[in-house]
Parts: sequence; structure tokens; C-alpha cells
Amino acid sequence: MTGPVVRWARFADLSPYTLYSAIRLRIAVFAVEQWCVYQDLDGRDTEDTTWHGWVEGDDGDVLSYLRILGSPGNEVIGRVVTSPAARGRGLGALLMRSALDRCQRPVRIGAQSYLLGWYGAFGFVAGGPEYLEDGIPHTPMTLG
Repeated sequence: MTGPVVRWARFADLSPYTLYSAIRLRIAVFAVEQWCVYQDLDGRDTEDTTWHGWVEGDDGDVLSYLRILGSPGNEVIGRVVTSPAARGRGLGALLMRSALDRCQRPVRIGAQSYLLGWYGAFGFVAGGPEYLEDGIPHTPMTLG
């Protein structure tokens, strides 16, 4: 028996089902669960330098997802999300470790402030004052 597998692809290489499942998860958590109304489809998903990372369930649905924007040495990890039904299984941490293995330093994130400890466990440190984004406190963080 094998454990969860992290998958990576550029936009053009995502299957329509995977793309749909990832966007559905992002909307379910960020827009519905967290009540954030914003333009999730911001045009950054399709950029040539963007990497999409995910872990899927046995049925092929995306359970955990993130994207890496930018070029090596100037990368930003964002849209970090795990399905409510899959939380507590370590999928987000597995995905984050895989993302950090792909990135050159420094790496930046805009962390929801209640997750500072979680991101801190990967070595991220606060890099500026807290700010509101879509009504949720965030903190800029960097991993050097």
C-alpha cells in the first residue's frame, strides 16, 4: 500500500478534470467556507512559470492544492488549501514540503495569520506587518 502522491503540472498539462476539481476546491474553501468574495481566476494560473501541485483522492478529486508563481529565486506559494474532509491527514504538509523542494530561496507567502505557526514549522518567518486581505488577517512571510 502506498501513501498519497504529490503531482505537479503546468496549466497546459492539467487535465480538465483535475483543473475543475482544483478550482472547485479553492472556491469551496476560500469563497464558501471563509466567505471571501474575490476573483480566484486571476490569470496567474495560466502563466508559463506557474506550477500547480496537488494530492488527489482515490476517486481523482483534488484533496489538497497549491500553486507556485514566479521564477526561481522569486517564487510565491499561494492558494494553499485542503478539503475539509481531508484535513488532519498531513496532506497540506506533504504538499508544502514538495513545493519547497522545488523552489529556490527565498520563497514568499501571504499567510493567513492564524496559520503562522503552521508555516513557521517549515521555516517561514514573518516579514512585515499584518494586513487584511478579503477580510482575513494575513502576514507576509519569507523562507530564506
